[in-house]
Parts: sequence; structure tokens; C-alpha cells
Amino acid sequence: MGQILAPLEYVVSKILQAWHSVLTAMGLPEASGITWALSIVGLVIVMRILLIPLFVRQIKAQRGLQVLQPEIKKIQEKYKNDRERQSKELMELYKRTGTNPFASCLPILLQAPIFFSLFRVLNGVAHEKAPPGFPADLVEPAFNASLFGARISDTFLNTDSGAARILTIILIVLMSATTFTTQRQVMTKNMPPSSMDSPFAQQQKILLYVFPLVFAVSGVNFPIGVLIYWLTTNIWSMGQQLYVIQRNPTPGSPAAVALEKRRAEHGGHGGLLGRLFGRLFGRGKAADGGKGEDGGGPSLTKGPGGGGAPGSPAPAGGAAGGGTARTGQRQQPKRQQPKRQPRKR
Repeated sequence: MGQILAPLEYVVSKILQAWHSVLTAMGLPEASGITWALSIVGLVIVMRILLIPLFVRQIKAQRGLQVLQPEIKKIQEKYKNDRERQSKELMELYKRTGTNPFASCLPILLQAPIFFSLFRVLNGVAHEKAPPGFPADLVEPAFNASLFGARISDTFLNTDSGAARILTIILIVLMSATTFTTQRQVMTKNMPPSSMDSPFAQQQKILLYVFPLVFAVSGVNFPIGVLIYWLTTNIWSMGQQLYVIQRNPTPGSPAAVALEKRRAEHGGHGGLLGRLFGRLFGRGKAADGGKGEDGGGPSLTKGPGGGGAPGSPAPAGGAAGGGTARTGQRQQPKRQQPKRQPRKR
């Protein structure tokens, strides 16, 4: 494991060192816990910026799965006694619609090595050993760095410091709360009503309570510095998700309805950033001021004029908008011309 993570440990160490150098150049103490805590926050910022393209893919994948839930449910009901046929039909559905059900897990999976690399770096500092890429002259300042009376390399189980244990508990509570809030706002605001009873929604409900519980149980084993990283990335995720929900929600969701109402009241399309993120996330017409779906599914037909019944022809000339009957009569023979055959007379 150490050899596999060594390159990532080197990168993490260098990013921490770079932020530490910037912060000390700004006048913060070299061995201060706040300096190292802010360096860890800087590490999160760098990593999350690099993961933005994967976040875009995650949002698209989640939306695709939400929109497809009615079709997925039909296939599961139809082939409930034939698991092999059910899996085959689902894979064909994903392929036909260009949906990757595993893309939503990519940011989490790619953050895991970074997380464990930071854990190994801080664990090495806790044992006063220089991790790969970490300058030897910074090991002692990092080891002695104190934040609210607790060293950032301390863990709940391996310290006798009451301040370290209290800070660990506070960080674990905040981590669990931010994870719960992020997951809940997705379920209550960014899921179409037609998807609420789907297996995907049921899975999200389970994760809503499982993730905070996992953090609470496992958090006591991690150094305070790792918990700071975890809390910071949770706050980033919560803010990022909130922006997407408000600006580019899933078509058919309560957030999309609220966005349509705000745009109807104020006009416009959410400004340059809203249009840019709309294109990145593949915003549907329901979130763009029109209805492109019925109950969370994609629109199958639409009229060429955008106004009238789906698939209906556009009104001729000014006939529907106050034009004269004579103008309408000039257009009518062109549409009924095939019916006027000399043989029928």
C-alpha cells in the first residue's frame, strides 16, 4: 500500500508545503496549528478544482438515472423473475440513453486515495518521520502544531489530551451534519416526484443515515488534520451542490419548479454563469423555463413553434394572431392541395 500511494503522498506533501510557504510568507507562524489547518484547506481547494470535470459527469449521471427511473422500474417489474434478462435490458437502456450508472461514484472513488495519502502523511508526522516529498525541517513544526490546544496529528484513540478529544468530537459532528445536509437537499429539492419511490431514491434514503453513522464510527481513528480535510471537502460539496440545485436543477424536481417561478417573476435565464453551468450540466428544458418532460421523463415530441400541442403545425401567417380570414384562405389551399384531384370532381 505504501509503494502504491507513495506518488500521491509526494504530491500531497508538496501541496501542503506550498500552501504552508505562502501562509508563512503572509506572516502566520511556521509551527502554528492554524497555519497547517489552512494548508490542509488549501489542499482541498486544489483537489476539488481538479475534480470539477468529474463532478460535472457525476451530476449528468445522477440526472440521467433520475430521469430513467420510471423506465428502470418498468423493466424491473417486467423481468422480476428473470434476473439475467433484467440486467441485459437495463444495460441496453443505459447504452441507448448514454447513461453511466457508475459515473456518480467517480469523485468519491478518486478522492479516496488522496484521503488515505493525507492520512499517511499526517501519520508519518505523528511518528516524527518525513513522508515522501515532505521536507525534514518541517516535520518537527508540523508535529508540534497545535490547534485549540490539540495537535493536528492527534487521534481520539491515541491521545491523552482532553482538548484533542473534544476537538475530534466537534469535527466528527460537523462532518456528519454536513454530509446529512448535502444528501437531504438532493433528495428533497433535486429529485422529480416520479423518482421518489424508485430503488435509486430508496438507496439515497439509506445513504442519508448510513454515511453520517460511518463517519461517526470511523472518525475516532483519524488524525485531526484528516478530519479537517474531510470537513472542508464536505462543506465544498454542500456549497457546490446547493449552487447546482438553485441554478441548474434536475428537470421536474421541486427546485426546477421554483427556478421557473423565479425566472417568470424576474425574467431572464439566470445570467452568464447560469447559462454556462446549464450547458455544462446538460440542463433540460424544464429547468430552462419550458416543460421538456412529464413527471421527470424526457420530452418525446414538441411542436415546431414551441407553443400549441406537441407535434402540431404552426399557425399560418397571422390567422392565429389577429390576421384576416383572407390571409388564412391563401394558405389553406396549399395544405389541402393533394385532396383536390380532377378525378374526384
